Amino acid sequence: MSVNGNPAAPGYAPGYAPGRTLSLRVEFVRQLRRRRTKAMFGLLLALPWILVVAFQFGPGPAGQGNTLRLSDLATQGGLNFAAFALSVSASFLLVVAVALFCGDTVASEADWSSLRYLLAAPVPRDRLLRQKLIVAMGYSAAAVTVLPLMALVAGTLAFGWNDIQVPGTGETIPAADALPRFAVVVGYALVSQFVVASMAFLLSVSTDSPLGAVGGAVGLVIVSSILQAVEALGSIREFLPTFWNNAWTDALTPDPDYSGMIKGVAVSVTYSVILIAVAFRRFRAKDVVS
Repeated sequence: MSVNGNPAAPGYAPGYAPGRTLSLRVEFVRQLRRRRTKAMFGLLLALPWILVVAFQFGPGPAGQGNTLRLSDLATQGGLNFAAFALSVSASFLLVVAVALFCGDTVASEADWSSLRYLLAAPVPRDRLLRQKLIVAMGYSAAAVTVLPLMALVAGTLAFGWNDIQVPGTGETIPAADALPRFAVVVGYALVSQFVVASMAFLLSVSTDSPLGAVGGAVGLVIVSSILQAVEALGSIREFLPTFWNNAWTDALTPDPDYSGMIKGVAVSVTYSVILIAVAFRRFRAKDVVS
């Protein structure tokens, strides 16, 4: 039997198609219209220009010779500036952005008491989580990408398009060679945030408090960073979610070393797969009353 030309799904009312519920387009637009989305992207786009102003009106770099830091070289060109902007934002601002998009997605529906109505529509539970996760990861990817790209534009306009200088030694890498590596760096920064995204998503399906889900994911990063500083843990630290987050700096050297980044990808993806699997398993059995 069919209604309006659409065959009925087995076991459901005529005309009902589970695969057409909660479309990605609708969910993308819903999330885009939210004030937290606009505010976060506004901050990410504004930060590079704030840093440009800070460098323009602040004192010059103090580092000399072999003591050059990434901050000392930030004004040497667009690529150096973009690398500096990524380094100062990856450990907190991007963490908060990813945790916000992934932690708020399901918990906010429960907080608004609209989650039960979505399931009563009915939207299959696995499909609801999948659509929410895809949209949340899409906005997270955009957040991680848009900041270094805007920093690259702002830095190039303010400080010119020059070869990238390596912190510590001051050696240079031709811009044509460094640009593809910088694309790899941005991709790695995104993969490094997978653990934050998956933990926030797991907490989002486990609580009715969006703030709790976001805070829990950020707290994971804070605790991991603290444990990372405990040298007594030895090689155990390599399995912490944040241990390899700065491995991308090895790609911006005259002789790039990607071994740390490969280990970081393996750790991040492993944690993410486990956490997302737990999130789906937990939500399937959850008694939704909100």
